[in-house]
Amino acid sequence: MKTIAIVGAGPGLGLSLAKKFGENGFRVAAISRNPEKLSMIISELKELNIEAQSYVADVTNLAALKLTIQAVKKDFGSIDVLEFSPYAGWDKFTNVLETTPESVLEQVNSYVLPAVLLVNEVLPDMINNHSGAILFTTGLSAMFPLPFVGNGGIVMSGIRNYATNLHNELKEKGIFVGHLSIGTLIQAGTAGDPDVIADTWYDLYEKKDRFEEIFPPGFDPTKIPNP
Repeated sequence: MKTIAIVGAGPGLGLSLAKKFGENGFRVAAISRNPEKLSMIISELKELNIEAQSYVADVTNLAALKLTIQAVKKDFGSIDVLEFSPYAGWDKFTNVLETTPESVLEQVNSYVLPAVLLVNEVLPDMINNHSGAILFTTGLSAMFPLPFVGNGGIVMSGIRNYATNLHNELKEKGIFVGHLSIGTLIQAGTAGDPDVIADTWYDLYEKKDRFEEIFPPGFDPTKIPNP
């Protein structure tokens, strides 16, 4: 049985991804800094007879994050899919005219550094097994400049660059690296329903016929209002 590790798991997209992959035979390792949200996720997954385990970790603490991912590998034997989607909160973003070195560094510590560490931890086994997948979930600023998320755009576009390079280097080694850029609020019953996003992610993972996708499909970033 395969295992997916979801980093930044929450009751929205994280839970939907866990259910989608779990329904398709995956065990789930849910990683988050919030134990209450993790408890809710694990409880719901167990009701669906999906094998799951939670791990409390703050992605900005690289030493603790490394120990956590090693614990997942010890408990499950392997990590077949790594999904990376931590969310620090909308209040952490700054307009480009108000972006400072400190606000950018906060984003780097929350996204870029943990992403690189996690890839370093799972990639050797994936290369050795000639299989696996690494999935990066970002906001739309990874794809298009949005002045109201000035610091976030710097980092998200960097994550996309990193993911693209990984994809190009690993596609001939049996490892899929994908990127999903979300341009809508994630909320049940809306255009950004997390279950629909999870379906999109699983389709991208299963087909492996393209590197990235924007959600919702056909989304026009030029029509985004500037808050």
